[in-house]
Amino acid sequence: MDPVQSIQNSMMKPAAGKMSARPGFEARQAFAGWLNQAVQDVNDKQIASTAATEKMARGENIDLHDVMIASQKASVALQTTVEVRNKAIEAYQEIMRMQV
Repeated sequence: MDPVQSIQNSMMKPAAGKMSARPGFEARQAFAGWLNQAVQDVNDKQIASTAATEKMARGENIDLHDVMIASQKASVALQTTVEVRNKAIEAYQEIMRMQV
């Protein structure tokens, strides 16, 4: 499932059961789960790219365009992750500069 869809689905569902003793606990858990899934997805793409490259280097039957597509998917996923991280750090730094 797409990480964006999974977070949208989790936001649409009402909280089941009692409220947690700590406010926002469910939201933190949902965000942590989404973040872990997104990082795992990037890792899976990197592993698939490496495997395809190794198959091609060994001379196995794999098309060059499949290797390049896997490589580009991994590259774009990693670049996106780095940009999201940079934006999160910028937002944190901006919050820290705010006067209370």
